[in-house]
Amino acid sequence: MREPLFVKQNASKWTSFERTPTDDPDELADRFIQITDDLAYAKTFYPKSKTIAYLNGLAAGLHQSIYKNKSEKSNRFLTFWKYELPLLFKTYQKQLLYAFLFFTVFCLIGALSAKYDENFVRLIMGDDYVDMTNANIMKGDPFGVYKQGSEALMFFGIAVNNIFVSLITFVSGIIFTVGSVYYLFRNGVMLGSFQYYFFSKGLGIKSVLVIWIHGTLEISSIVIAGAAGIILGNSLLFPKTYKRMVSLKKGAKDGMKVAIGIIPILIVAAFFEGFVTRHTEMPVWLSITILASSLVFIIWYVIIYPNKIYKTNQTYHAIKS
Repeated sequence: MREPLFVKQNASKWTSFERTPTDDPDELADRFIQITDDLAYAKTFYPKSKTIAYLNGLAAGLHQSIYKNKSEKSNRFLTFWKYELPLLFKTYQKQLLYAFLFFTVFCLIGALSAKYDENFVRLIMGDDYVDMTNANIMKGDPFGVYKQGSEALMFFGIAVNNIFVSLITFVSGIIFTVGSVYYLFRNGVMLGSFQYYFFSKGLGIKSVLVIWIHGTLEISSIVIAGAAGIILGNSLLFPKTYKRMVSLKKGAKDGMKVAIGIIPILIVAAFFEGFVTRHTEMPVWLSITILASSLVFIIWYVIIYPNKIYKTNQTYHAIKS
């Protein structure tokens, strides 16, 4: 399609967006998606056109309208987790994939290092932890560490620690993305060596059934926090058609929303670790049910549901047009 025809087909829509502002969050999100789609098309087929600058301005205005500080409706929190956060997952699906791949590779590095260096686990986990776990294995209670202390205090301490780690993973992305990748590396190597340690003791399947009751949500959240850091860092490194500071502000806002959005997931993971994981002799079917439910939720909320919302919006706009 030639540019004049493209402009003619969309000019009335663009003009109406400029002349008839709205405060409805759903309508703002719909408009933003339409404009960014048009902007992507223009960048692909008319890379040197003034249309790109015009659409950039429209997109920036809509973005500010969506995210500016203002008094919110009573259902703002529901709208955020039901609509806004999933759309961010869709928008930044590549960053989520990169974070997942980085973390997976780092886990494999940790497992292989533990396999070929018998002292590696002690280096990563510490002598005290390894000695304590070895003693628990000798006593026939390999996961006794999860039974120590008060359930409520354990839950609170783990929740605070996990939220802190996730936020640090996100904020570190400002160091040209490398900071977040470093924390993915650190946690990935730790997980890989930790998991290999139990497999080497003949407790691999048991460790999965126990540890991943809380680990499924916890590890998924760390990966998502890493993606949020990549969003932040990439906005500084690759501003594209935006000014670097404008791009950084946008990346910081979107990344922060992703990082804050996973806090409820981290709290649920801490609840499982504090109150559920300690029951290491629970029936296998119950352990698998909790683990599988957590995994299905993450896949649905981070991948399936965001794509469903996006396709619904696209279909709506196609019918409306």
